[in-house]
Amino acid sequence: MKKVKEELEEIKNEVLNCKKCPLYKTRTYPVVGEGSHRAKILFCGEGPGFNEDRTGYPFCGAAGKILDELLESVGIKRKEVYITNILKCRPPKNRKPKSEEIKACTPYLERQIEIIKPKVVCALGNYSTVFIFEKYGLKNQIQGISKIHGKVFEVKTLFKSIKIIPFYHPAVATYNRNMKEILEKDFKVLEKFK
Repeated sequence: MKKVKEELEEIKNEVLNCKKCPLYKTRTYPVVGEGSHRAKILFCGEGPGFNEDRTGYPFCGAAGKILDELLESVGIKRKEVYITNILKCRPPKNRKPKSEEIKACTPYLERQIEIIKPKVVCALGNYSTVFIFEKYGLKNQIQGISKIHGKVFEVKTLFKSIKIIPFYHPAVATYNRNMKEILEKDFKVLEKFK
């Protein structure tokens, strides 16, 4: 466990000093990730928002409140999972991530996944889903999130199999309250993996 903690700390220090893309110039705090270093379930969002940039913690704003409620609805505590993003720094005005930013930042995410070794990777939203699907050889399965949300995709890695589950990003429920019901229904699939 000590090695895992040290390796994740090393990533954090690298992110704090990262200048691989221009986002470091406008960030307040990078958001590396948080949660259990032994998490069975890892959540990957798009990038930090306003509140996350101010605190350095992932999903601490309105979308985070919804994520907490979704986890609670299936009996999972936030501290039992690991939560991170494909981008560690907030894009200005919460704009969509640029491809060069994703390319510069995702090696950190790939290392986090390798170190934590989750059984399930939950992609939150389109950008995260596309990246995770491409990483795990599911490129031919990529469709809009509205077609594949809540479905379980199994991939074999060198040493084990991992479940990939795309979800709508929780922020969608801040704009459209009806989406919360869809998210709650989709999250029920996690009950068998906790």
